[in-house]
Amino acid sequence: MDLSALADFNLVAGHGGFGRAARASGRPKATLSRRVAELEASLGARLIERGERSLRLTEAGALLHARTGPLLSEIAEAGAVVGGGLDRPRGRLRVSAPLLLSDTQLGRVAADFARAYPEVELEICAEDRFVDPIEESFDVIIRVNPKPDERLVGRCVLRDELWLVASPDARRPELPAGADAATLSAAVRWTPRQDETWRVHDGRTRRSYVPVPVLRLSSLPMLRDAVVAGAGAALLPRSLVGGDVAAGRLACWGWLEGSPTELWALHTSRRLVSPKVNAFVAHLAAALSAGASLDL
Repeated sequence: MDLSALADFNLVAGHGGFGRAARASGRPKATLSRRVAELEASLGARLIERGERSLRLTEAGALLHARTGPLLSEIAEAGAVVGGGLDRPRGRLRVSAPLLLSDTQLGRVAADFARAYPEVELEICAEDRFVDPIEESFDVIIRVNPKPDERLVGRCVLRDELWLVASPDARRPELPAGADAATLSAAVRWTPRQDETWRVHDGRTRRSYVPVPVLRLSSLPMLRDAVVAGAGAALLPRSLVGGDVAAGRLACWGWLEGSPTELWALHTSRRLVSPKVNAFVAHLAAALSAGASLDL
């Protein structure tokens, strides 16, 4: 297989078209098209479906891009390190992160990182959808309680708890005689199951509550604002409401029993992890551990 032709194919696939790849690389569009055609001929498989205005990878092309794109990036990074003589963070760094973390933490984290590593061009995409880091060219993805993925490795950068919080003026429900759990007026992000019970511990006693929704809101910051305004109780991350509890805006009635919520920074499991990825993951872990409680 011609590695230079393979590099041209990945250039086109990564940019989503011959025209965009030509503009990004400064190479003629016709040359890139010819090189991809030569690669297809040598492999005996069509890699790209060419339309008048669009380009789509075939199944074979998508597989080849997913398997070889990261390897070619690794080779390029190794060459840059050797050629530059310094193993230092530099270049473009694309990060996908959840909305809550992005809205409450990552602005400050990104500013500090940019000052510490001026040669890195940091891009953070805030979204709650599931992204594929290889197909969508993300260097780092940040996920909550991720499932095992053999393609990815990483580091837990934050362990969080769910606190049951309410207005300081709210009265905690008492357990009715003969009942296993008390009912609780609650603001929720989704509709609880009919049999759902919140089991919390406050360091001294365990209590169980059956949430009765008075509000259903689509985001955690909205839930936090509603509870501060007196709309029942809610289960919210300590990192989001710790500052409110410390300032007396909210009262904590305990924390949810069970495993804590974990936030992981993940990247592809390549042998050579780039200096910019290592630097960002270490910076993120240090920033989150130093500011685990937010005062919004």
